[in-house]
Amino acid sequence: MFKIILFTLLSLPLWAGFFPSTVHTSVKSVHGNSVTLNSSFPRNGMSGVIVHRYSSELSAINGRLIQTSAGRAKIVHQNIIHHDNLPSVNTKVSPNDKVIGGYLYKNVLLLAPSRDVYKRITSRSSKNWIHPDLFAVFLSSNGYNKVTKANLKEFAKSHQVGLIYIVKRNKAILLDPISSKVVGSRAISNLPSRGQFPFYMRFDKLSSGWFSSEAKGNYYSGVGSI
Repeated sequence: MFKIILFTLLSLPLWAGFFPSTVHTSVKSVHGNSVTLNSSFPRNGMSGVIVHRYSSELSAINGRLIQTSAGRAKIVHQNIIHHDNLPSVNTKVSPNDKVIGGYLYKNVLLLAPSRDVYKRITSRSSKNWIHPDLFAVFLSSNGYNKVTKANLKEFAKSHQVGLIYIVKRNKAILLDPISSKVVGSRAISNLPSRGQFPFYMRFDKLSSGWFSSEAKGNYYSGVGSI
C-alpha cells in the first residue's frame, strides 16, 4: 500500500501544469491583426476567442486569436461556431473586448495506442473526453486516409473540441487544433510496442472510406508527423 501511495505522489508533478489553464482577460490595444492583451495566456500557441459586448444583455464572439508571445496575439479569420443557421458576426475587434484564452480546453480528444492506455489517461483527469470513435467516423465519412493537423482542426471546429491529446513514443503532447501548435508535453511510459492502428477506437472497420478494409500499420508512425 505504501508503494502505491508513493507512486501516486511521485506521479503528480508529471501531470501538474500539463493542461494549460483557461484564462479570462481583455484586449488592451489593436493594430491591424495584432492584439495586445491585458494579461498573457499561460503558453504561446494557445488560441482563444474574443467576445464583444453590445449591451448589458447581449454579447457575441467576434474573433479568434492565437498568442504569439507573452501578452501579444494575432487575430485569425475563421468562423467561430460551425452552424449553417447562425449568422456571422462582423464586428471589428476593439480595446476592452473580453478574451477567453484556452476556449473549450475542457473538451479533449485523446488519440491513444490501446484501450488500456486510453482508460489509464482518461481516469486521471476530469475532462470532457471526446471519444475517438467520433473522429474515426469523421475520417471515414470524409475519405481521409491519415490523421493530419488539417483534419484535426476541421473535426475540432465541428465538434467543439479544444485540445487534442496525442500519445507518441515515450511522450504525450497537447495540440491546440486552431493554432496547430503544441501547448503541452510530458513523458509517458508503459506503452505497447505498436498499438492499434490508426488509433484506439471501438470499431474493427467501418463500411466506407479509410476503414472499409482491415487497417494495417504502426500507430506511432501514423501520429509521428503531427
